[in-house]
Amino acid sequence: MEIEVTMNILVAEDDDDLRELVAMTLSVEGFHVQTARHGQEALERIGEHMPDLILLDIKMPVMDGRTFAREFQIRYGRSVPIMVLTAAEHAALRAQEIGAAGWIAKPFHCDQLVRMVRSHLRT
Repeated sequence: MEIEVTMNILVAEDDDDLRELVAMTLSVEGFHVQTARHGQEALERIGEHMPDLILLDIKMPVMDGRTFAREFQIRYGRSVPIMVLTAAEHAALRAQEIGAAGWIAKPFHCDQLVRMVRSHLRT
């Protein structure tokens, strides 16, 4: 009997529509998804439950993605991969700057998102 393990993903994105689209897309694929509107809220969610993967926007109010990544590393090390979601030019460079495991440039297709998430979780 195979036991299915649900992987937990935290989506930190300030665009309400995009955040909900990503959460819905990943939920339909069987992932448990937590959401946050900014980096500070993301840190609060992590305090409640450590995710298996973080999808992180860089430009957010209250606490941006760079500050979140720095604070996350101070508190938790690199125990969880971070994937950057960004509309910024040079997305790969933005991901590299914070030590992210990967990146997805906005706009993206939902199937691309799912493939990238699965590849970083090895599910």
